[in-house]
Amino acid sequence: MPELETGNILMFLLTAAWLLPLAGFVVEMYWLRWSHRLSKGAALCAVGCIGAGFVFSLSALLYWGNATGWSALSEPDHHAHASTHHDESHAGGHHAEEPADAQAPAVAVHAAPHASPAPKYFSGTFYELGRFGSLKLSLDWYIDSLTLVMFTMVTFIATCIHLFAIGYMHDELTEEYEDHEVHTHDGGHFSRPGRFHRFFAYLSLFSFSMLGLVLAGNIFQVFIFWELVGVCSYLLIGFYIERKSASTAANKAFIMNRVGDFGFLIGLMILWTSLGTFQFGDSKADGHSEAGLFTMVRGQDGRLDVSEDGKQVYLRDAHGHHLEKNGKPLTISYMLLVAAGLGVFAGCIGKSAQFPLQTWLPDAMEGPTPVSALVHSATMVAAGVYLAGRFYPMFTPEVLLGIAYIGCITLFVAATIAVVVTDIKRVLAYSTISQLGYMMLAIGVAGWGAGLFHLITHAFFKSLMFLCSGSVIAGCHHVQDMSRMGGLRHKMKITAYTMLIGVAAIAGLAIPGTSIGLSGFYSKDAIVASAMAYSQLNPGHFLLFITPLVTAGITSFYMFRLWFMTFAGGPRDQHVYDHCHENPAIMTIPLIALSIFAAGCAWGGESGPLYRLITDSELVPAVESVTSAGPTRLVLPSHQGHESDVHRVHSTAGMLALIAAFIGMGMAYVLYVQKAIDPNDIRKQFSSIYDFLVDKWRFDALYEVMFVQPVHIVSAWCVSFDRNVLDPILHAAASLTVLASKFDRKFDETMVDGLVNLVGTVTFSIGSSLKVVQTGRLRQYVMWIGVGVVVLFGVLFTTIPK
Repeated sequence: MPELETGNILMFLLTAAWLLPLAGFVVEMYWLRWSHRLSKGAALCAVGCIGAGFVFSLSALLYWGNATGWSALSEPDHHAHASTHHDESHAGGHHAEEPADAQAPAVAVHAAPHASPAPKYFSGTFYELGRFGSLKLSLDWYIDSLTLVMFTMVTFIATCIHLFAIGYMHDELTEEYEDHEVHTHDGGHFSRPGRFHRFFAYLSLFSFSMLGLVLAGNIFQVFIFWELVGVCSYLLIGFYIERKSASTAANKAFIMNRVGDFGFLIGLMILWTSLGTFQFGDSKADGHSEAGLFTMVRGQDGRLDVSEDGKQVYLRDAHGHHLEKNGKPLTISYMLLVAAGLGVFAGCIGKSAQFPLQTWLPDAMEGPTPVSALVHSATMVAAGVYLAGRFYPMFTPEVLLGIAYIGCITLFVAATIAVVVTDIKRVLAYSTISQLGYMMLAIGVAGWGAGLFHLITHAFFKSLMFLCSGSVIAGCHHVQDMSRMGGLRHKMKITAYTMLIGVAAIAGLAIPGTSIGLSGFYSKDAIVASAMAYSQLNPGHFLLFITPLVTAGITSFYMFRLWFMTFAGGPRDQHVYDHCHENPAIMTIPLIALSIFAAGCAWGGESGPLYRLITDSELVPAVESVTSAGPTRLVLPSHQGHESDVHRVHSTAGMLALIAAFIGMGMAYVLYVQKAIDPNDIRKQFSSIYDFLVDKWRFDALYEVMFVQPVHIVSAWCVSFDRNVLDPILHAAASLTVLASKFDRKFDETMVDGLVNLVGTVTFSIGSSLKVVQTGRLRQYVMWIGVGVVVLFGVLFTTIPK
């Protein structure tokens, strides 16, 4: 079948793109065995591997497009989808064609009545780890348009970051690196061997982990790479491990992510015990098709089949029919499905730094700037949003509501903190947290496509801005405080104007009165429109629209504040300005490349190629609004077609978001360029609010009181109990043991040793008395023999009876 061949080719291309960074990691870790610390070979190897991965990923995307006739880019046939929605018994939407064998890819296709079906996804198994009755553990792959877009985006951005890092990490290309932020006891600076090769090895492993997560075909496999991504972030955030701030930040990131992963594990166990599979897509085993998680819960029409009382969800087989056992339909408790969804989302909260686990991400700025760029755009924090998007079919409306509010709180809290931050990297860190909140909000209000659309656009302009901040830091000799900068556009033209593109993109600017804008304009408008449609259908949740709209203005304000403070006006620190310089081409070329995609990757908006590529993989099509069968009775808006709920409010939402963005930009211009109002006066006027925001809403202080101090108190109690109770008991036991040992020694020396010595003494005495007969004279010995013989004969004659 052509579809099977297509699936196998796509699997080969993406597997090659995935494994190449792992091969690079192995080579780079052992680089010093055949080279030296001054060699750039490790960096070139890393760039070559991830660059080749991008070529394979792009080739897979193009091949998939040609194989499907680029059907994803065509106008969707909403009427065909709608008919499948109204007929619950019809296995429309997509169906799984049975592969030739267990290892062949499963192919899911759209059911279009008047056209040949186009493949929706391909899935298969790399290796089966084991079977436990009906339960199976395996390494699977799952490829759809979202997988291909993510692979292409991750490898391209990672390639740009790798190139930039060659120049940025040049200081590590030395036999002896002196860290001026670490002091020895004698007042000097700490010195160590350079870690240039190790840095690129960690980057390669990071890329491998993220690509493995995207390619994974089951949720257990996602968890494996999820944890590996966490390990890589720990290694890279703590790259300058000798600095206390870096080691603390790495520990904080690792521990807070484990908190979220505890919930993730609970969700996995619920799915494992209730559904008996971890696989996303359908598969074939023992000659029959087995439904994956998505089909089991959503069937072929993308809808939850809930019982009349709303307490159970009917499970379905690979053909969309009810699963049965002993003549009874198989079900999962509705609330148990809610718990599983919330558990998996808890992992996303930790990984994507969402409220209340958002405090680790700003501290992660202790790592080198290329690490920050990769973490904030294409790997770690993107993994949380990607999983929320991938796992969307498993989320009930109640779970989605929780996701929406978590995202809503996060985007506002982080944006308000960014307003007062002066560290250029930390402004971008809080910006990332806020934008991730936008993505989660979009997914929560049923704007699945909008959330993932913003994930891709954000990856481009955020990686661009982080690399620009790294260029500024390198050009200013590691100065990160924006209050010491100003006027740098005269010295760093490429950095300044590529950064301006990123700032305008994240602000969501466009030409007023037209639909021509930068990438963030399209993706953020899609989110705001989804939130507006949701709030209109669910008026009690109006904050889910008001908050992102207001935050759009705040985002524009703090991002243009960053650009104006750094690049506009005159120098604030003449020394920094005089020594500032533009960086070499190895660092500026990636900025130019990323700025092109930051500006234009989303052109066309929701009618453009990027959005349509993403939404082609949507398994829960929202052709019409859907009312929850659960206790909340939430109404999810439709977003497909010109008559959809989202489309009706799109122009209004877009206009309001654009007005907010221009207001924010104007306020930043008035305060930091025209200086019509002194920001210091505002700070003094609202000092309590300013201090509250500088203290990051006092989350760290709150966690210190709620968790850290109680742990210290309990630990102190345990130490006291150990010293005052356990230690005396142990000491008493030890004293008794010593006393018993002394008594045992005395008994041994006097009684046992005395008896043994007595036997030895007697034996020795007898031996001494007998030695007098051993004279060495032969005649005497013969005589005694004769005497002995006579005595023996005498004894015999007297004792033997006659």
